[in-house]
Amino acid sequence: MLQNDKPSDYVLATGQAATIRDFLDHSFGHLGLDWNEHVEFDERYLRPTEVDSLIGDATHAHEQLGWQAKTMTPELARIMVDADVELLKHEGSHWIDKPTF
Repeated sequence: MLQNDKPSDYVLATGQAATIRDFLDHSFGHLGLDWNEHVEFDERYLRPTEVDSLIGDATHAHEQLGWQAKTMTPELARIMVDADVELLKHEGSHWIDKPTF
């Protein structure tokens, strides 16, 4: 994007729909857990103008940059869970509590 001759705005997205429930299924399922046993829904956090469906369109990024998504929702959920599990292994240690920059 930064090396493109002409600046532009790009959407980077899979173009596939995934619900929060899908993401929970993938995330908790990766650990062999049922998210229904660990997650509570609180209607106070619903937005009054909640959008039913948001699907990103990366056509411009593909046409201008040749970019296309390689990581889909199930894999993204697994990557994020694995990163959190790794952080928990080091909780309270110098490795996690002190910035390295």
